[in-house]
Amino acid sequence: MMTRRLIATAALLAAAGLGAPAHAQQNIRLTAAAGHPPVFLWVKLVDEFFIPEVDKRLAAGGKHKIEWTRAWGGTLIKLGAESKGIGDGVADLGFVSTIFEAAKFPMQNVSYYAPFGTDDIGVVTQVVNDMQNRIPAMGQAWSKNNLVYLGGAALDAYHLWTSFPVKSVDDLKGRKITAPGPSANWIKGTGAVAVAGNLNTYYEDIKSGVSNGVITFATGAWGAKVHEVAPYITKVNFGAQYAGGIAINKPRFDKLPPEVQKVLREVGAEYSQRFAAAQAQAAAALLKKAEEAGAKLSELPAAERKRWADTLPPIAKTFAADLQGKGLPGDQVLHGFMDGLKKAGAQPARDWAGK
Repeated sequence: MMTRRLIATAALLAAAGLGAPAHAQQNIRLTAAAGHPPVFLWVKLVDEFFIPEVDKRLAAGGKHKIEWTRAWGGTLIKLGAESKGIGDGVADLGFVSTIFEAAKFPMQNVSYYAPFGTDDIGVVTQVVNDMQNRIPAMGQAWSKNNLVYLGGAALDAYHLWTSFPVKSVDDLKGRKITAPGPSANWIKGTGAVAVAGNLNTYYEDIKSGVSNGVITFATGAWGAKVHEVAPYITKVNFGAQYAGGIAINKPRFDKLPPEVQKVLREVGAEYSQRFAAAQAQAAAALLKKAEEAGAKLSELPAAERKRWADTLPPIAKTFAADLQGKGLPGDQVLHGFMDGLKKAGAQPARDWAGK
């Protein structure tokens, strides 16, 4: 009698779907954030590729599902405070702009101290990613800030957007040029004055006369509508620049199931590759669109570009020496970056490690 009752109860539970599943799906809640809005590709790709791709791969396994909360455009974490916000757990994951957090990620900014390198976004990204794996101090910059690095992004080559035409380095004398962070070094010795700013301020800064132009990159400039107030676009090619990457709160990451960690790392690596290809394509298209919208596009002559590079003081050597003085491998970072570019076939306009 007891056996019959047990069999009957089991049958009822199975029919009602109340029996314990062989593999109960685990729901994980993560909040993703960024200081920039998704109009900019590095955030857009987190929103439209990274998150959906992670979901897709986890769904294939059937064991884990992430419930995402998205907070873009500084709604949760302000620009320049992403590493602290994610490290403190205000958000779980997001894009950290190392260019705006130089104090915490000084070595990651090496490309900004060695301009006129290469416009190949993929090369710059891969060189820095390799260095972070090979040079312990670079990788530890993330872990010391309570973060796990998942994938990086280099921005398309920086050029010059101005309210006046530029045909030579001499045309910059007496002008105020907005240059973010370390890129202010790129106009030292040219006679121009550097003005601080970021993508969220460029338009109004130029419109109001705070500056006469900006050193920036096509994908950012288009999103910020810079061409409307600075219609002279001079292709100087300061080179593609490593700007940051996707990072996740380390304690949060460490508690995730190994399968989820693996997917996050794999999709992060693919993000690096997809971003490089998409950014290069977008940059070319947006320069064309800006020209169609009335911007005047020109290219700085090669001789003037070389002259500009040689005009600058030894900013890379100063950068490396400063890091060495702080107990960081500055010389190794600088040589690693320049050697990485050359091994990839790039021909920098100036050998920053050599002079």
